[in-house]
Amino acid sequence: MKPMNEKHLGVLRRHMVEVIAIYADLASEELGKAALDERVMAAMLRVPRHLFVPAPVAPFAYQDMPLPIGFDKTVSQPFMVALMTDLLAPQPHEAVLEIGTGLGYQTAILAQLAGQVWSVEIIEEFASHAEALLQGFGISNVGIRVGDGSRGWPEHAPFDKILVTAAAEEAPPALLEQLKPMGRMVLPLGSEEQVLTVIDKDDQGQVEERKLIPVRFSQLEAS
Repeated sequence: MKPMNEKHLGVLRRHMVEVIAIYADLASEELGKAALDERVMAAMLRVPRHLFVPAPVAPFAYQDMPLPIGFDKTVSQPFMVALMTDLLAPQPHEAVLEIGTGLGYQTAILAQLAGQVWSVEIIEEFASHAEALLQGFGISNVGIRVGDGSRGWPEHAPFDKILVTAAAEEAPPALLEQLKPMGRMVLPLGSEEQVLTVIDKDDQGQVEERKLIPVRFSQLEAS
């Protein structure tokens, strides 16, 4: 059988976005709305997920499932990427901190929507691979460094928004500190039972947590 071409992959990517829309509608009660932001859906349609996963699993890139990327890590299922991005609501003038670059798929989505993305990855091989991929796409509003994500990236703080793609028992204090007043953080909280959580910080620096749906992520690694 011949390999899939860009046209085939484009059809599958559109299908993926339609499936995301169905899942969003099904979860409307938990999410408080029936559809995800159109800007997020457009970004999901633009970014070629098949290039952000290892070649052996690329044929499965547009199915709504997590895929292995090495080092016992996975890239999240497309619906989860879209949902977390929608909850974060990054705007063109905002600086976003991402914890857990992986191979850069979520990073590429954020880069379509935010002014600047700073991303911290604990696995050096992932960071360099993601950097090369993003540069290959001409994405210039992303900075990546290797390090302990729980400590954030103090040199570029404070951030308008923070997205954490690994689970923690509680929001890491350094990340809360690096979040601007009126800023927002989205992350999975818990160990055995994880819940996707939105943390909003008010203008006085007080935080409020909103728990949404059960999720399963690998644990945030600290060095």
